[in-house]
Amino acid sequence: MLNLPRIAACFLMIMSGAAFAVEPEIVVNIEKIGEAFVVEATIDVQAPLRMAWEVLTDFDNMAGILSNLTSSKIIRRKDNIVFVLQEGSARYGIFSYSFASEREIRMEPMKRILARQIAGNAKRFESELELTQKGQRTLLRYHAEIVPDSGIARTFGGPFIQHEVEEQFTAMAAEMMRRKTP
Repeated sequence: MLNLPRIAACFLMIMSGAAFAVEPEIVVNIEKIGEAFVVEATIDVQAPLRMAWEVLTDFDNMAGILSNLTSSKIIRRKDNIVFVLQEGSARYGIFSYSFASEREIRMEPMKRILARQIAGNAKRFESELELTQKGQRTLLRYHAEIVPDSGIARTFGGPFIQHEVEEQFTAMAAEMMRRKTP
């Protein structure tokens, strides 16, 4: 005789295991060195390298991918360099922080993205994102140095930045999976 509840439970366990297998593995470490917060992160996503690259460089549509952005647009291009203007508001608990930035982004297609803030709320922002293909997965290694512009940001910056980095890479990985699925 079939035990439907047991079969249903086994099916749910199998399906939930499959769902967890596609979740990105995100590890973020923040260290404060002087005024700067140094971010080291690795993100392992179940998406091919080309798909990861397409999402990570879709600057004109980034406001639709990241919930903390209200606008994102390329304002000029020069070879493999784009200048991107972004505005938004980041939230962490009861705190929120409105921001605007113009960044120079240098791209080495399918390998690396270097970003440097030209203008904006932070005193300094520089980042490097390296991509490596691992079968049908992509490993992202992210390094950033951020010097906040306000005392509050410097005081609460570590947990706030960690939350933002985790949230942004989770959203980008979800977009990779959405685009991957027909």
